[in-house]
Amino acid sequence: MKTSNRTLWIDYLRGFITLLVVAHHSSLAYTTFASFDKAAYKNSTHPIVDVHRWIGLDIFEDFNDIFFMSLMFLISGLFVTKGLDKGIKLYLKERYYRLFIPFLIGVCFLMLIAYYPAFLLAYGKGDLRSYLIDFFTVESWPVGPPWFIWVLFVFNIIVALLYPYLKDKITWLAVKFSTLKDSPLKVLFVFYALTWILYIPMMFFFGPGTWTGLGPFDFQVSRIFLYFGYFFIGIIIARININEGIFGDGSSLVKRPFIWVLGCILVYGLVKVIEQPLENLISTNIINTFQAIMIYRSVWTLSCSVSCLAFIILFKRGFRHPVGWWQSLSFNAYGIYLIHYIFVLWCQYMLLGTNMPAYYKFLITFLVSCSISWFITIMIRKIKIVKKYL
Repeated sequence: MKTSNRTLWIDYLRGFITLLVVAHHSSLAYTTFASFDKAAYKNSTHPIVDVHRWIGLDIFEDFNDIFFMSLMFLISGLFVTKGLDKGIKLYLKERYYRLFIPFLIGVCFLMLIAYYPAFLLAYGKGDLRSYLIDFFTVESWPVGPPWFIWVLFVFNIIVALLYPYLKDKITWLAVKFSTLKDSPLKVLFVFYALTWILYIPMMFFFGPGTWTGLGPFDFQVSRIFLYFGYFFIGIIIARININEGIFGDGSSLVKRPFIWVLGCILVYGLVKVIEQPLENLISTNIINTFQAIMIYRSVWTLSCSVSCLAFIILFKRGFRHPVGWWQSLSFNAYGIYLIHYIFVLWCQYMLLGTNMPAYYKFLITFLVSCSISWFITIMIRKIKIVKKYL
């Protein structure tokens, strides 16, 4: 079940979610709702938008958007307490090298390369000086995927500073939570209640899509508490042996992965099914907008909860033996996440003039971006000084 001192299925799940991130970004140029603002491409739905669209990618993108970043923060939380138990100062130093330095490299160098095609698409010229001025002024220094890294770094700092006061409480919560391992519905209720409480009020107050920040320190306001909540759930789950708690080998929660996967599909299907009826009910004054949003987002949060649990349980049950290529993927997942956006945007830009269906362009972008990012990460990791950053 383990390679080195790590749990195999968790590493494989982390690698898989990284692939989903690349696929997610690869799809955004080809959704039917995609729009491009030439005056400021930061206001576009994606830095590159193609004329070829496919509604299937709308569904794929929307499904991912509901849960995958919450799950990424949960997975990140699983590794926290073991590091903190070695010493808070040492842990923060390691997080500084592992998170903050790559973030700075990402936003100061990598994103400059990544966003250049968006400038070319908007202005039709390649003046580097004009691009840099536009990047830092009109576009306000867009952060791209590294937003996750700086937010995760802040979450780590918060927990590390509070850890001396929270340590016993985290252990107590972990023990209490582990008693639910034979009560799958109670576990789902805990996840759902937490997701609802942390997301719904923020979503109503700030709106579901609002981003804010200073320069590259940007984040999605409505989901910041949600992400911290899932990060903290990961910390609690991992406080005791991961194979003895709610996701332990003998837990009833993990015995029927098929049911969880089916539930994940059905609940997301419900999210899509209720959209039009709710709009009809609003237009006929049967319910008001507030009530419709409450219904929709309550199902949305259930989809987030069920999807996260479904993928965790699926990987817990399905990955018990090492697989060579997947081990490589997991080992290099962080590097792939950090650099993939360059190849996604450049590939989408180069495919703009080709007359291919959107799903072909999506597949080409995804495969090319994954392959190149993976290969480059493997090469970079051979440099000794780079290892502590990746």
